[in-house]
Amino acid sequence: MKHFRSQYLWVLLAVFALSCKDQPEKGIAKNEIPEKSERAIESAILDDADSFYHVDFKTYPQMDKSLPIGVFDSGTGGLTVLDALVNFDAHNNANNEVGSDAIPDFASEKFIYLADQANMPYGNYSSENKTDLLVEHILKDMQFLLSDKYYRNATDTEFQKDKQPVKSIVIACNTATAYGSEFITEFIDKTGIELKVIGVIDAGARGTLSTFKKDENGSIGVMATVGTISSKGYENTLLRIKDELGYTGEIQVFNQGGHGIAEAVDEEPDFVNKNYKQPRDDYRGPSLNDPNFAIDKTLMDIYNFDFDHGKMLCDNQDMDDCQILQINDSGNYVRYHVVSLLEQIRKADNPQPLKAIVLGCTHYPYLTKEINEVLDELYNYKKDGTYIYRDFMVENIAIVDPAVNVAEELYVYMKEKNLFNPSGNINDSEFFISVPNTTNSNVKLDDNGRFPYDYKYGRNEGEIQEYVKMVPFSKNNISEETLDRFKSSIPNTYKLIEEFTRSNPKTEYLETSLKIK
Repeated sequence: MKHFRSQYLWVLLAVFALSCKDQPEKGIAKNEIPEKSERAIESAILDDADSFYHVDFKTYPQMDKSLPIGVFDSGTGGLTVLDALVNFDAHNNANNEVGSDAIPDFASEKFIYLADQANMPYGNYSSENKTDLLVEHILKDMQFLLSDKYYRNATDTEFQKDKQPVKSIVIACNTATAYGSEFITEFIDKTGIELKVIGVIDAGARGTLSTFKKDENGSIGVMATVGTISSKGYENTLLRIKDELGYTGEIQVFNQGGHGIAEAVDEEPDFVNKNYKQPRDDYRGPSLNDPNFAIDKTLMDIYNFDFDHGKMLCDNQDMDDCQILQINDSGNYVRYHVVSLLEQIRKADNPQPLKAIVLGCTHYPYLTKEINEVLDELYNYKKDGTYIYRDFMVENIAIVDPAVNVAEELYVYMKEKNLFNPSGNINDSEFFISVPNTTNSNVKLDDNGRFPYDYKYGRNEGEIQEYVKMVPFSKNNISEETLDRFKSSIPNTYKLIEEFTRSNPKTEYLETSLKIK
């Protein structure tokens, strides 16, 4: 199976040139989120000079080449998008012409990355009927990147004001793009500044379609959070761009809401908890009796779950007799969802073979190896001497990471607007993460120091307060296991994180043991 980040780059560039349009991305229909003349968070940012969230846009240094580029996600998954920007080398830096020169295209750009870890996963807000609250979180993410404020740690009562604002923003989150891109566009219009905001869904759709010939039949699998799938952001965008680019083949789209995958990557305790060896009451992932995400006992041989070291939790020592079965490992979440996707295709009417899977969540590229392993197993799986899935999938399925397309779109915009920093340094990049605001008496925490599920999704939009504080990355807020994953899967971005905690003045207060190295 092929990972789609390098070998199709030139095809991507060609498709991008044909299809790039300076318009907001089409995600969820706006009428699915109640219209408001102005949201409370917008009023706080735009009009209330006494609010923590206020930004004075009359003095905003718009279109300033020296400013950094902002990138945000609901967690650390968006670092895969940032990593694509960090490594992107499709142009000659001396003349901006197409062609690699062994120097990253954004080598002179500083990035500011925000992971809204405390409020993640964003994909669950829609199922809890809290899309208004989700939009508020997204606009707060924007406010952070546009402002100069941050905290050193969760217990600080005074914020710092030496963070730079940004000259453009990448939404490195599919759910935020699906539910928030049009509201972000409207918000930027209200600020009166010129600032480009790029989302990932259009980019992912273009990259996926570029794996097809214009008259080719086939299926596309969309693996994304439940919220992104519910928005139909990818399905609608794929079908729209398919028609715009003149594809004539029968292209079918199959959606698989990856309930629990992103949460497992970010070690949300409701979905994975390595401290448990037996099933637990607070588990929220797929199970034998889940009405929406049921583990099918008849497919156990096909799932091929790894039961070692507490990666699956069973209420019986004999794994064949489990009455309660819980997934407790990111690789097993992948197994459940890839098998579920192929089962969905196998049972469909006149299905076309699966040709491409778009990773519609920025956490999923961390698990590309695991996805490929399961696809290989399914392609070769036999029952009673018959291949069960070969009629429903091609041998070499393209795994599409939208991040390369995002990088190209950002590059084209910055070239057009002459926004490249002539004297910047990518090693000056900064990394922030949201943590629960322990100085806010309204905030509730669980035993792990995180927002309990019912509190996280029980809050209401419009109650403007600081639920979280944006603080620098450190070992105090990112686990060793997660850092090890960064080190192996996004090594160049990991080096930037190391540099930030080692030498940036914003982290000089950190104890040596808390610095990332």
